[in-house]
Amino acid sequence: MTRYILRRLIAMPFLVLGIVTLAFLLTTVTKGDPLSAIVSDRQMNDPVAVAAAKARWGLDRSLPERYVIYVGNLLTGDMGTSFITRRPVAQDVFFRLPATMELVLAAMLIGSTIGISLGVLAAYFRNTAIDHAARFFALFGSSIPVFWLGLALLYVFSVKWGVLPGPGRLDPRVTPPASITGFMTIDSLLAGNFKLFLDALWHLILPAFVLGWAVAGTISRLVRANMLEVLDREFILTARAKGAGELRVVVGHALRNTLVPTLTVIGYSFAYLLTGAVLTETIFSWPGMGSYAVEAARGLDFPAIIGVTIVGGVVFLLTNLITDIAYVIANPRVRLG
Repeated sequence: MTRYILRRLIAMPFLVLGIVTLAFLLTTVTKGDPLSAIVSDRQMNDPVAVAAAKARWGLDRSLPERYVIYVGNLLTGDMGTSFITRRPVAQDVFFRLPATMELVLAAMLIGSTIGISLGVLAAYFRNTAIDHAARFFALFGSSIPVFWLGLALLYVFSVKWGVLPGPGRLDPRVTPPASITGFMTIDSLLAGNFKLFLDALWHLILPAFVLGWAVAGTISRLVRANMLEVLDREFILTARAKGAGELRVVVGHALRNTLVPTLTVIGYSFAYLLTGAVLTETIFSWPGMGSYAVEAARGLDFPAIIGVTIVGGVVFLLTNLITDIAYVIANPRVRLG
């Protein structure tokens, strides 16, 4: 397995270069003019100001020149400067990445717990009311639009009932903890402020549930299908014949044998949520990568768009590698090639 991991790690820079090239080329084929994000409407009529802006941001160079300069700078960790924030893109991205990571990890915890539980219940109580209800919720979770669910839950739990807070990561009246990990919940605990931790946790529940619900249905259907197949096998009958309890049979034998395909879906879902949490972050005013990408796209902030794409691509590649390693841990009979 070590050789396999090394091969994947060696190939990763070339894959990242492909992502960079594709993202760079895609920004050049758009019809939008990045100058509109750099200079004001009044300055657009001033040829001197326009020429100065082009020279300052390197837009007066040819496409191959800009690409070579960008890749060269990228090797030193420089992703360029944002047209909108006027800060280094790397600084913007890695300031917002922990917020998205915290949201996605919480969403995956919720989605995996709900999905696996519903899948196991549906398979164990096959063709009963419990099975039908679990399958209904799985289908509901897969088909309902994220923005609709987010707005509906925000209205019911925050506006109508007032049991959960509204958008944002913290109550605007409190002072955020010093940023150590970037995870608001962890930084609150590190600061020894349990009240702040509970506030951060409350703000995390709704957006994490909305995001996690989107993958819970997929995980549930997969677990159910695999559990139905495993529950009819001989080793399950043998375990029952030897007097093993139902909890041990279902969790220790049947569920364990469905972990490999389930890990596949969880791994891909994590990468999908990390790069696709745009709507959820927008609805809940979550200051993460998704909302940053939306702002960049609206303002034709090409350096920011490319930076977000690169980080999303790297995370996707790493997630795939971690998922493959998890295969072997979950099932030692799996051989990576």
